[in-house]
Amino acid sequence: MVGVVVLIPAWSTKPATWVLALVGLVLAGSVLAAVHHAEVVAHRVGEPFGALILAVAVTVIEVGLIVTLMISNASGASTLARDTVFAAVMITCNGILGLSVLVGALRRHVATFNAEGTATAFATVLTVTTLCLVLPTFTTSRPGPEFSAAQLAFAAVVSLGLYALFVVVQTVRHREYFVADEPAGTEADEHMTTRAEALLSFGLLVVALVAVVGLAKVESPAIEDGVEALGAPLSAVGVAIALLVLLPESLAAYRSARRDRVQTSFNLALGSAMASIGLTIPTIAIASIWLDGSLVLGLGTTQIVLLALTAVVGALTILPGRATVQEGGVHLAIFGAFVFLAVNP
Repeated sequence: MVGVVVLIPAWSTKPATWVLALVGLVLAGSVLAAVHHAEVVAHRVGEPFGALILAVAVTVIEVGLIVTLMISNASGASTLARDTVFAAVMITCNGILGLSVLVGALRRHVATFNAEGTATAFATVLTVTTLCLVLPTFTTSRPGPEFSAAQLAFAAVVSLGLYALFVVVQTVRHREYFVADEPAGTEADEHMTTRAEALLSFGLLVVALVAVVGLAKVESPAIEDGVEALGAPLSAVGVAIALLVLLPESLAAYRSARRDRVQTSFNLALGSAMASIGLTIPTIAIASIWLDGSLVLGLGTTQIVLLALTAVVGALTILPGRATVQEGGVHLAIFGAFVFLAVNP
């Protein structure tokens, strides 16, 4: 609630430096609040519904933030959606996934998870990422890394359709693929969340996520100034925004991995990546009807190489159904390379 109170007066103004510092502190508090309420809801509804709720809630608000920034920031609007969505994929598939493996393996020497469900999610993420962000670089209907109107509509329908199909597979037909055995004696077993508590936490979760994304938007001018001061390309703005928006999932995944629930961490990571593409691309496709200027979706050569490396390493990590600290370290190295090259291409 404090985040929303701070957000309202700061939304339409350019705050002073001390206000931005205060906003940063409130943003951190909002992230912690979002993670707490997400865990309460997840405890009530069970997995994989808890991870799905957090991923969809964050992504819906993230899409609104992207559209808002595209409307208000004409200079970088053409590539903002691409940069933010690709950053979300790299953060989740390397940063969060690698951290989850590393934390889980440090506790039990080997992190274990369900290979069937995780591989299904990872394959879907790679497919929609390639269709929406790689193919525009190579299509010839429009000059530059852009889709034609028909191609953009096709990509939007396919990405939304695959995401909807995955939700059915994850929650109905093959739910057992996305649920790991719960470790005994965890905190979650100590108190059974009531329906009223879960509903209250869900409402507060939405409020906290609105505050997180809204405060990230307030901080975006400062982020742009910092990127410019570093001499980094404008695409780094999308990376910074994605890092802020995905803080709740990152912290929730870390806490799950610490409790030996690596599968839940993977559900959060890959579910967020899939929702980011599956919901953002259709929304941007519709919004492009009213938005002026071009919509650049095609990735550059460096980004495609990092995506291909992620695909190969991710498959080798996931398919055995168990991973060591080495795999976690490799994913984190790829994530570090992504962040470094975003600032210093």
